[in-house]
Amino acid sequence: MSAIRSSLIDPDGGALVDLVAPPGSRAALRAEAEALPRVRLAAVDVEWAHVLAEGWASPLRGFMREHEYLQCLHFNSLRLPSGGLANMSLPIVLAVDDAAKDRVGAAPDVALAGPDGELLAVLRSVEIYPHNKEERIARTWGTTAPGLPYVDEAITPAGNWLIGGDLEVLQPIKYNDGLDHYRLSPQQLRDEFDKRGADAVFAFQLRNPVHNGHALLMNDTRRRLLEMGFKNPILLLHPLGGFTKADDVPLPVRMEQHSKVLEDGVLDPETTIVSIFPSPMHYAGPTEVQWHAKARINAGANFYIVGRDPAGMGHPTEKRDLYNPDHGKKVLSMAPGLEKLNILPFKVAAYDTVAKKMAFFEPSRSQDFLFISGTKMRTFAKTGENPPDGFMCPGGWKVLVDYYNSLQTEGATTPATATV
Repeated sequence: MSAIRSSLIDPDGGALVDLVAPPGSRAALRAEAEALPRVRLAAVDVEWAHVLAEGWASPLRGFMREHEYLQCLHFNSLRLPSGGLANMSLPIVLAVDDAAKDRVGAAPDVALAGPDGELLAVLRSVEIYPHNKEERIARTWGTTAPGLPYVDEAITPAGNWLIGGDLEVLQPIKYNDGLDHYRLSPQQLRDEFDKRGADAVFAFQLRNPVHNGHALLMNDTRRRLLEMGFKNPILLLHPLGGFTKADDVPLPVRMEQHSKVLEDGVLDPETTIVSIFPSPMHYAGPTEVQWHAKARINAGANFYIVGRDPAGMGHPTEKRDLYNPDHGKKVLSMAPGLEKLNILPFKVAAYDTVAKKMAFFEPSRSQDFLFISGTKMRTFAKTGENPPDGFMCPGGWKVLVDYYNSLQTEGATTPATATV
């Protein structure tokens, strides 16, 4: 019998957290939950429960209690019992309002229900503490400017209290959107890497469609790893699947586009695993990119590709980037608790108008290069204008054009609302 392969990289805390109740105990846990005070979750809260349940945030075992929240907010890390540090740069917290706080009262355990009222989990040994929204926003984003998408969605309308505790989820969280087969847990990903005989796993986080510049970076990274002596590097193409801002391309469209990229041979299906990362998106720049990297450690990736302005966005009220575009990769190379992860900063890719393809930018002939931003790409697709040949595979581009055409068709057929 062959020995079971050891992981390429240990999860934070030494073992993956699994907070989903075993099948044999689910009926009893559900019966217990029925009798407990109930807290209803928003859609974003369910996404965070999913993240916690599968161990993406290992060693965290539930929504943060105050001592964990303060460590995260002030130090971007959690102190381990061993004395070491695990990176933890984003607060994973559950907000409740005054009415929910009163319902919980002094109860040690509470039931968590989804937006539709369906029971999802039990939170044990709970602790309720104040939700200072201004401080949370300022420390996470470095600004309290109005118009931050996650703040508007999940913090401003949330309650003024946070409730933390140990999470027990009744059953694996599913979305029934036709994409659940893409949602591989950290353990499932580790098993798949072992099955494929990977000796290196490099993760690429994205929330946009894949163009040929992305593919150039990913394929070049594999070439570099082979040159370093690795025999079978595997790419984890890992689009973010939780909350994104309104003008981002929706997840189902992105997943269809990614599948076309593999179908068209832009990326090799034999050496690529496409899976959905269930986390919501904060657009918090260098603070958030640490979370994106840390979660991939738990999924078994030992290399992480980082580019320009990771997890960034334009300033919500001024015409400039919210973050310095180089700070993300600099912060990752220094971040506490990420020392075991190999950070791979990538070179800038742009459209080479001479070679008529995506290529690495050469400052000596900068006039030959065209930078096509995500905003410009979306504008092309919305207006039906084709990007330059070689920017994106034809099958992938058609998915985007069809999506934006469908939006225009819907807009044309939606009756106007009368105002009085």
